[in-house]
Amino acid sequence: MPNNSVLDKAKSVREGEELDIQAIQKWLSDKIDVPNETPQVTQYSGGASNWTYCLTYSDRELILRRPPAGTKAKSAHDMNREYTVQNALIKVFPYVPKMLAFCDDSAVIGCDFYVMEKLNGIIPRANLPKGLDLSEKEVHQLCTNVLDRLVELHQVDYKSAGLATLGKGEGYTRRQIEGWINRYGKAKTWNVPSYKKVMAWLHERIPEDVATCVIHNDYRFDNVVLHPQQPTKVIGILDWELSTLGDPLMELGSSLAYWIQDDDNFAFKASRRQPTNLKGMLRRKEVVEYYLDKMDLKIDNWSFYEVYGLFRLAGILQQIYYRYHHKQTRNPAFKNFWILNHALNQRCLKVMKAAK
Repeated sequence: MPNNSVLDKAKSVREGEELDIQAIQKWLSDKIDVPNETPQVTQYSGGASNWTYCLTYSDRELILRRPPAGTKAKSAHDMNREYTVQNALIKVFPYVPKMLAFCDDSAVIGCDFYVMEKLNGIIPRANLPKGLDLSEKEVHQLCTNVLDRLVELHQVDYKSAGLATLGKGEGYTRRQIEGWINRYGKAKTWNVPSYKKVMAWLHERIPEDVATCVIHNDYRFDNVVLHPQQPTKVIGILDWELSTLGDPLMELGSSLAYWIQDDDNFAFKASRRQPTNLKGMLRRKEVVEYYLDKMDLKIDNWSFYEVYGLFRLAGILQQIYYRYHHKQTRNPAFKNFWILNHALNQRCLKVMKAAK
């Protein structure tokens, strides 16, 4: 049975990202029932996305989410949308944290933010926490449970949940292909592939959407929370800021771009950020077969969705690398993203060739 050492924990607040906790406490005490005390504030790792803090009181812990400093367009880090989506979705999909309060008064801390309940559990990042040893059978169960939650999400009746306006709906596949082609072109630097063959291949093969459903749009193991005593059981899914209405196979393709297995090359293995390498995990081909069976879908063009996922990931990496290349950030973690984009291009070409 796992002990507290395997639970996901926040760390010290990063310099320059401190909260005015007195102002937050005053505002929060008018909205929900919190102790009359100043909570301890810690922060979760990451920072390319919205900033996430843990507020620890004597008898409870809460999570606060706010946009990064300097965000100019609310649409880029829309706290109200993120809060509203989860607040509606929890009624039909119980793996969403409970929303508690939303603030759009800039006088409090200078930006919108929201507070939600904390899900205490295990987050499976690149490696499982030390002290958590799962058998091959347990790893397999964890894998299928995570996939089952994705299937469950894609089967949600989004209209009855009040989420019919979450996205633009039909035509999602075409919008994504054309959008990522445009974004990659704008972020291209001299030392990365042009992806011209990949772009043309994708554009020539754009299918009709197989369905329209709620998609998380960043569905990975490190956005999943596992039960502390039953670490194969999913109790929550985090980071809904990219969620929208879209094609479920486009989401699966995006998710599998991060799925690293033992026969991948060094560049991919070095970039792994979830434990899909463990014995007992399904391989990418098996994931697709498992998902299609659960969703009762039959397709003959999976290669399109696979290449899309890889190209989308290349676009994401390139947008980040562009900032590093032009000295807009000095984060050394971004230094070699251009190399990974060469590896992604080669993998795209390999999949395209096999599909002929």
